[in-house]
Amino acid sequence: MNCTVELVTELKNNTNIEKAKHSKQFFKSFPGGYGEGDMFLGITVPIQRKIAKKYYKFCTLKDIEVLLNNEFHEIRLTALFILTYKLEKSDNNEEIKKIVDLYINKISKVNNWDLVDSSAPKILGPYFLNKDKSLLYNYANSNNLWKQRISIITTQYFIKNNQFQDTLNISKILLNHSHDLIHKAVGWMLREIGNRNFEVEFNFLKDHYKNMPRTMLRYAIEKFDKELRVKFLKGKI
Repeated sequence: MNCTVELVTELKNNTNIEKAKHSKQFFKSFPGGYGEGDMFLGITVPIQRKIAKKYYKFCTLKDIEVLLNNEFHEIRLTALFILTYKLEKSDNNEEIKKIVDLYINKISKVNNWDLVDSSAPKILGPYFLNKDKSLLYNYANSNNLWKQRISIITTQYFIKNNQFQDTLNISKILLNHSHDLIHKAVGWMLREIGNRNFEVEFNFLKDHYKNMPRTMLRYAIEKFDKELRVKFLKGKI
């Protein structure tokens, strides 16, 4: 089986021109948008996942690297699905490191929010759970929007394992970020902390909510009871 040729052919057989036009707007790939220049085939995510599951055993890391270099968004996303499936099924530390190294080396291809959210917590999360996390802090302190989103979204895996400190630390780094994609990501991860430990989230928000963007705060307090949400929004905590 020639993974790259057969997989790409199967994906392109599911092209939908109208959906591709919608995706171009939805992921802001127009001039000046955060996804400027990206190209779309208009393939639904369920179809991409189905194809990824069909091919992941046959695709080598070299194949995945080729797919990640593809100009089409859906082909890169399918490659990331394959990479996550490979990691999830592997118990070989050497293979896992190669998967993570490939991901990091091709990080420039993880260049929209869905690509980040579908891969970072599933690939970097498990790998860095009990390792030095300086790479994530480097990403958070970079000037690259997608690396910054990767840094905070990766911590979703840590939260699921009741490790909250890195999420809080990175949230502080990104607290005054100018882009709403970071506001939403930070607020979402703070909310995830609150789902597991309300006190940790509440204490962080109490110290920082007056300085955080409104969108970030709204995402963070989404599941609070109405009275408490109002207090935060009115600055009366």
